[in-house]
Amino acid sequence: MSENNIAKTANQDELFKFIDSDAIASEKIIAPRYSYWKSVFRVFFKKKINLVMIALLVFIVLISFIMPNFWIYDPMENVTTAATFNLSPSAAIKHFGGFSLKWMLGTGAMGNSIFYGIVAGARTSLLLAVICAAINMFVGIIVGALWGYSKRVDAVMLVVYNIVANVPYILLISVLVYVIGSGFWSFIFALTVTGWLGIAYFFRTQVMIIRDREYSMASRCLGTPVYRVISKNILPFLTSVIVTLLATELPSYISMEVFLSYIGVGLSATVPSLGRMIQQAQSSFVTFPWEFWPPVIVASAITIILYVLGQNLADASDPRTHM
Repeated sequence: MSENNIAKTANQDELFKFIDSDAIASEKIIAPRYSYWKSVFRVFFKKKINLVMIALLVFIVLISFIMPNFWIYDPMENVTTAATFNLSPSAAIKHFGGFSLKWMLGTGAMGNSIFYGIVAGARTSLLLAVICAAINMFVGIIVGALWGYSKRVDAVMLVVYNIVANVPYILLISVLVYVIGSGFWSFIFALTVTGWLGIAYFFRTQVMIIRDREYSMASRCLGTPVYRVISKNILPFLTSVIVTLLATELPSYISMEVFLSYIGVGLSATVPSLGRMIQQAQSSFVTFPWEFWPPVIVASAITIILYVLGQNLADASDPRTHM
């Protein structure tokens, strides 16, 4: 046998090796450990725009939640001094003796600081969005899962949904605000008392699509409790759907607060709000634009940032993007 044939035979022998007849060892599969959320965030952070949006959101959150603890916003601080009303940024800096963050955006109709008002209003809007989204998502997902899984619950909830859904949402919120008041927690109650119903109905449809799949039917045949079937078989499958819903819910409440405050149905005058600032400056946005456009820009920026981050996270949480 030539040297080339010997070398070739040796190389082929290296491709194969004898294994033991251990039954337990033969069933072990060696594969890298897979983490769903690790894969989600790997896909999410591949987009550089997400890093920019996160940096902007962190900056807004830090400013909104830290600054009001040291610099208290008082909309009536200079109400007795007419010379401070409706000052442009340059005029405000000159009047108050030099540059400062407080007067960098000018003053409002009552001599109030536009910058401090925006910071305090952004804090209110962010808190409102997070609390309302948490309540509506929590209740909506639980009720929607039961609604889609149980035919008895479905029969009752369809009647409730058809009645409530035919009442205009804006009208319902307006009536509740007028009845129970326009405070912060009263406004949250008005937004959440029926706000979860649309989420539950959407989730009910998604649950109905997968409730009769083979693995769910097998669990039911084995006597698995309903709550365990929902929590183990159905909800994990709908992770991307939940994130998608959250992506649309968070910015929607900021937009809702701005709109309702703009038409005079939102938060009370004692609660700092971006919508309230826009509503108060709407009649003078041509003559005193520094009172109108800064809160509009900040409210739009927060809404866009939350929407973009939510949509990109929803795309990353789709298992099909991990293949």
